[in-house]
Amino acid sequence: MNTEYYGDLCIIGMRGTEKFLGNVDWYLKQWRKDDTRESFVTNADCPRFGTGEGKGMLHETMRGRDVYIFADLFNYSVTYNMYGMNVPMSPDDHYQDLKRIMCAIESKAHRVSVIMPMLYEGRQHRRSARESLDCAVALQELVNMGAANIITFDAHDARVQNAIPSSGFDNVRPSYQMLKAISREYPDITFDPATTMIVSPDEGGMSRAMYFSSVLGVELGMFYKRRNYKVVINGRNPIEAHEFLGNSVEGKDVIIVDDMISSGDSALDIMEQLKERGARRIFMFATFGLFCNGVERFDKAYEDGIVDRIFTTNLNYRPDEIINRPWYTEVNMCKYVAYIIDALNRDRSISELLNPINRIHALTDRVRAPKQN
Repeated sequence: MNTEYYGDLCIIGMRGTEKFLGNVDWYLKQWRKDDTRESFVTNADCPRFGTGEGKGMLHETMRGRDVYIFADLFNYSVTYNMYGMNVPMSPDDHYQDLKRIMCAIESKAHRVSVIMPMLYEGRQHRRSARESLDCAVALQELVNMGAANIITFDAHDARVQNAIPSSGFDNVRPSYQMLKAISREYPDITFDPATTMIVSPDEGGMSRAMYFSSVLGVELGMFYKRRNYKVVINGRNPIEAHEFLGNSVEGKDVIIVDDMISSGDSALDIMEQLKERGARRIFMFATFGLFCNGVERFDKAYEDGIVDRIFTTNLNYRPDEIINRPWYTEVNMCKYVAYIIDALNRDRSISELLNPINRIHALTDRVRAPKQN
């Protein structure tokens, strides 16, 4: 075995990740031209019986290998047959398949790392009543089954890693990639304190917004959610209103920063309020674009001039009808994931990848320079 590497690299792609990992594989092969393998990716099989029960199967040995399992647990385009019905896979189904593959490895790999872009049950990260603590239980299950590292992106609350204090847990944020994407899409953006402002859509997302505000040197605003605690709808207390805290947004480009767009109702309400307050252009950075309730309301908001552009990564599945929308930009993360896998396989630190402040400052210097001349 080449001592440069922790182990013989093997990437296992769960169902629905083939396109993304094909691009990751391409980068790795460009960087490792001395490796004659056709591909670093091994697609695992999880066949189903007619009842919907399944099993995990690997077609080559994992003994002594440095294995990275990549799983998009929110890919609802993947289906299976059960009692003659074509059933879309839920996050629970994907998670069970992930555990099946962990079982199939049989602890024979040199090391197993799980790359789960959107953390399973990440929004159920704490207990506030008599309820389950799903995310913590899932992390403990994966570690007990042999996962040495768990790598996720923009966790809803990264403190859930306290459930596995003796195991590797890396929370990666695509801050640099988002800023690079908006600077390419809008060359006139300045990231200047006089013209740009960062807004958090709620108090829970303040850490993300504070990071952008600090590295860009621009003002920060926040909305907080006023809820009706007398009523529970779909497991949550409904939001009655969004209240804004911060200085004037009039005439400024406003960037809303969040980890995900689920239904999008809160995001659209905030955008409307910002527009009423005189914001010039409204952008949104969201690591995961789920759009659970469709995109019709976003279409109308774009037509009405309320939102200018929404940026989400390609870390989770989105159908073409979303990708091709005029208000949408996909932020490609394939090269970034390839960097992470390559660094870990070489047993190197990924600290610089986790905190890209130097690259962000270089980017903002390039963006601002032409405007100042």
